[in-house]
Amino acid sequence: MKFSISIPQRDASGFQVEELRAYLARAEELGFEGGWVLEQVVGPAPLIAPLELLSWAAACTTRLRLGVAVIIASLHDPLQLAAAATAVDRLSHGRLDFGVAPGGGFRPFAAFGVEKATFIASFTEGLQLMKAAWSDEPKVTFHGRFRDVDNLFIQPKPVQRPHPPIWFGGNAPAALARAVRLGDAFMGAGSATTASFTNAVQTLRRALADQGSDPVGFPIGKRVYVIVDDDAIRARERVLAGLHRIYGQMPGIADVPVSGTPDDVVRGVREIIEAGAETILLNPVGEDVAEDREQMERLAAEVIPRLS
Repeated sequence: MKFSISIPQRDASGFQVEELRAYLARAEELGFEGGWVLEQVVGPAPLIAPLELLSWAAACTTRLRLGVAVIIASLHDPLQLAAAATAVDRLSHGRLDFGVAPGGGFRPFAAFGVEKATFIASFTEGLQLMKAAWSDEPKVTFHGRFRDVDNLFIQPKPVQRPHPPIWFGGNAPAALARAVRLGDAFMGAGSATTASFTNAVQTLRRALADQGSDPVGFPIGKRVYVIVDDDAIRARERVLAGLHRIYGQMPGIADVPVSGTPDDVVRGVREIIEAGAETILLNPVGEDVAEDREQMERLAAEVIPRLS
């Protein structure tokens, strides 16, 4: 089992630079595999942009892998997104894990100049162009439905070859088949229930078999929104408050977290591991970095040793 931890992104009243620097140093000391962020370009939470934050985190760490799950790539220009990912990978000396998804049909595509009717096709083509930009060829030529690139210099290239590991998100069968076809790994959303994740893993395994892919080479993880507290009722109140800070009143969000006493949290995370998660991304949802740090310490001391 691999355990990662979320990197606090919330900037409600001024970015807590020194507190976050200490948080990242402690995450490395505690042995976490990686530190992950998420993307919410528009939404109720004041979140620092993910790749920019990972660039900063690269300078504060030496071992921690740096992940984002997931970038809604359909809302980005693929060449600019490829360049930003390359920057993080190079600044971190090859520690980037790059998560992508096209996003659901509810996204405000018009705000980004994206046609809702073709956003999945555009996403798929854009990812192909990104892989071409990351290739060993100094000049890139690419002719697609949405983009034409003729003999353009694209430098530098990522440290990781042929590119940083591409983690997919998604839940629908077609999205999961696409993840196996185009990606290197899968990260279940924190906003997905354990039952939904269980179904997604089963669908992924069928897709891996159908496409002749080795499941050993396709890691599966899940983000887990969590609060551990000696008082289970208080833990539930804290975790829901944290989720509402991120997602507002999104329907169904109260069904996704794991919370309670250390025993409760061990039991909840173990269910996710038994469903097929090989990487657990623990995501405390405290009000500030100090509260997330307190949660990270408790998770490392009271939960992870009982799951490893």
